[in-house]
Amino acid sequence: MTEKPYHDIPGTVLFDAEQSRAGFHLNQFCMSLMKAENRAAFKADERAYLDKWPMTESQKQAVLDRDWNGMIAQGGNIYFTSKIAATDGLSFQQIAAIMSGVTQPEYAEMMLKGGRSIEGNRSKKEQG
Repeated sequence: MTEKPYHDIPGTVLFDAEQSRAGFHLNQFCMSLMKAENRAAFKADERAYLDKWPMTESQKQAVLDRDWNGMIAQGGNIYFTSKIAATDGLSFQQIAAIMSGVTQPEYAEMMLKGGRSIEGNRSKKEQG
């Protein structure tokens, strides 16, 4: 992966062209879940359904583990991976809370107060 100036922002993965290429098949799998018959097939045997897609083994494992941050790190796009969450009956806010390491009520409160603090979340270069 080419080093980019925004790679040093803690806890942030930008969905750029490299991420898009890395996650292409993962994201295509996610979009397949928009069809009811594909959701049913996935829920019936998640591993078998995943094996129909040419994803990396670590991408497949991230899906099986519902490792939302892991999927993002491996090229998943949040708007596509949210299709998995919807298949599981989870809201976008619920997975955002999981990804943030807080409960859903704590996440909602954080957002009502303006989002996560910028303290410790700036570019490492800016932190000195």
